[in-house]
Amino acid sequence: MTTRLTVHTASPYEVVVGHGVTAEARSLVGADARRVAVIHSPALLDRAADLRDVLHDLEVHLVEVPDGEEAKSAEVLKGCWDALGDAGFTRSDVVIGLGGGATTDLAGFVAASWLRGVRFVNLPTTVLGMVDAAVGGKTGINTASGKNLVGAFHEPAGVLCDLDALASLPAEELRSGMAEVVKCGFIADPKILELVEAAPDSVLDPASSLLAELIAKGIAVKAVTVEGDLLEVGAGGGIGREALNYGHTLGHALERVHGFGLRHGEAISVGMVFAAELAHRSDRIDADLLARHRAVLNILGLPTTDDTAFDELLDAMRLDKKTRGTQLRFVVLDGLARPAVLAGPDEQVLRDAHRALAP
Repeated sequence: MTTRLTVHTASPYEVVVGHGVTAEARSLVGADARRVAVIHSPALLDRAADLRDVLHDLEVHLVEVPDGEEAKSAEVLKGCWDALGDAGFTRSDVVIGLGGGATTDLAGFVAASWLRGVRFVNLPTTVLGMVDAAVGGKTGINTASGKNLVGAFHEPAGVLCDLDALASLPAEELRSGMAEVVKCGFIADPKILELVEAAPDSVLDPASSLLAELIAKGIAVKAVTVEGDLLEVGAGGGIGREALNYGHTLGHALERVHGFGLRHGEAISVGMVFAAELAHRSDRIDADLLARHRAVLNILGLPTTDDTAFDELLDAMRLDKKTRGTQLRFVVLDGLARPAVLAGPDEQVLRDAHRALAP
């Protein structure tokens, strides 16, 4: 079964989830394009070559970038610009991001910055990329100071989530991606949590219809959220798109402190438990909802403990994009599917919440 979701922003686009949907890439590129740059990681060279066959009537340039977060650097970005310049890319030409979330983040920023913005198509190949990075128009790279600190909002012309790509993913990558799916369950759609709790083994089967359903549900949560607050400025006085950062303040700090040696989903998993501890200690959620965080994440094999030195994490969190001046801001819950912002919590509360994560 193929699921089609429309993201109703100023420039609406479709997200297609299903097996074999890479075949639709030619229609998304558009009739005016002469050249396409496929930005991909080394492991996806064969899929990039298959995509070249789909785009057989166009001049296709394969641009290989490093795996994972190593791709999201100014040096790699410059290399992509050089590749476009050498190929003579014009405003009518197209950039395609083929890979996980780091690759699509980079590719989107390449498209946003080249000639001040060219057409961009996302073909995410991981659960994390499909649910988190490919939808919503956030693009960017990392700097020595932190994650995603340089970037732009640049929406894709379309997103193709080909589930065939998941067959070759290591189990660890499937688990990592499920952290973002579970996040969507806690902030907006509790049905996601119920499905995971009922059949955790099927969730991690790349061929299962349940995993396909959960991916579509996660994308649907993100689509509705960004429709109302694309630029993350708040929606009608509410939390808006910032809700999608649940677990990310501590999560991004963990990634940075550990030199991006943690998978994104692993860091976000710990970050969600930390946020739940903060909410519980601020009398926002009860002990049952706090315990449910650990239970759901544990049955998926995701980490829920941490022994990183807190002072290092605190320094890293102060560079988080949500920070306002010297005031830290955390997305927490006021109840299941009721995200809110906790601004400027007492440092001792933060330390106590982190201490509760001790193995």
